[in-house]
Amino acid sequence: MSTITEISQGGLSAQIESHGAQLMSLVLDGNEYLWQRDPRWWTKTSPVLFPAVGFPPHAVQQSVAGPCRLGKHGFARDHEFAIEAVAEDGSSVTFELVDSAETRAVYPYPFKLQLTYAVTGPATLTQTFRVENTGTQPMPFSVGGHPAFNVPVPGAAGDDAFEDYELRFARTWTYRSPKINAQGLALRDDTFPVVEDADAMPLTRSCFDFDTVTLEDVPERTITMVGKNSGRGVRLDFPGFDFVGIWSAQPEAPFVAIEPWTGHAGYTDEDDVLEHRDGIIVLEPGAVDERSFSITVL
Repeated sequence: MSTITEISQGGLSAQIESHGAQLMSLVLDGNEYLWQRDPRWWTKTSPVLFPAVGFPPHAVQQSVAGPCRLGKHGFARDHEFAIEAVAEDGSSVTFELVDSAETRAVYPYPFKLQLTYAVTGPATLTQTFRVENTGTQPMPFSVGGHPAFNVPVPGAAGDDAFEDYELRFARTWTYRSPKINAQGLALRDDTFPVVEDADAMPLTRSCFDFDTVTLEDVPERTITMVGKNSGRGVRLDFPGFDFVGIWSAQPEAPFVAIEPWTGHAGYTDEDDVLEHRDGIIVLEPGAVDERSFSITVL
């Protein structure tokens, strides 16, 4: 049975559910910044993506350890995690998932996945992924986060509409995102403009005409989603994550997900070998991969 663990420090608190090790709440000074589940649009808040990100290009993918049958975003979000550690001061918690007969039936690799949530500043929550290959063969995987944030932000006076918000980048750049087809796969040669010689991307409903905006090599690996009038919002810093997805459910969902990823949805022209997927990490036996992203409430 799943449980909810709350961590806090100062005015910032977070709640994490053991089922999927999913962040459920992020509150600063009484204001809830994280999307709260509503079946009209989306019944999750911030699922953990492992050992895949996005839809695979083939229902069955071959790998060095045998066939893999990974659905969209892998399986970690659907499993119960054990609570491995809680800080004495209540500012952090670590959850753990290890392989089982059920996971090996679709992904034939022994592993240990740990998720640590920690309040690391007056308004900052850091989420750390620690993946360990406990097997004897090189292990291919991707990992990512999927936090969705309320838009408009509660209590942000003057920013009452979705279109009052924008994504700001560390510097001016130009980027085109691959379109996503009806099967959830990325089209390598069919793209659309996201930013053109600009340091901001206005949020409009048309941003999501092709499902998810997939960004690669974001400048300085930081994005700020902010109300243009109030200056309220969130900043994500994601060193070690080469991709980030921007998504909102259509039509009219009052949230935006900002998703740091090491991989992305499969390309339509990729073959059926898991190790060949763009952005895949191959972890040697006994090795550990650790990376974090942080959410700072503004």
